[in-house]
Amino acid sequence: CGRRRVRTHRTMYARRVRLDNATGLHVRPATLLMETASRYRATIEVLHENNAADAKSAISLMLLEAPSGAELLIQATGEDEVVAVDALVHLVQRQFGEDNGRQES
Repeated sequence: CGRRRVRTHRTMYARRVRLDNATGLHVRPATLLMETASRYRATIEVLHENNAADAKSAISLMLLEAPSGAELLIQATGEDEVVAVDALVHLVQRQFGEDNGRQES
């Protein structure tokens, strides 16, 4: 009666990606990650050096203080976890549109 059932996730999808943009995970990249993550229903986290951030919170992402060259682990659970993680990895790999000097339109 007084016991609460612990919810367990059946799966988790995760990928590692290197943060190769010039300035690391500052305001603009964190905002772009948040905006992209918010399109998905999955619960998404970004991990850096044993610290985890909610991918749907720009402030949480900035608090990771991940510099250029850092390795990130992006993981998700939920119905669209694979497409969500893949979209975020692709965004990081494109260097948030910074690699060509302007954000892609």
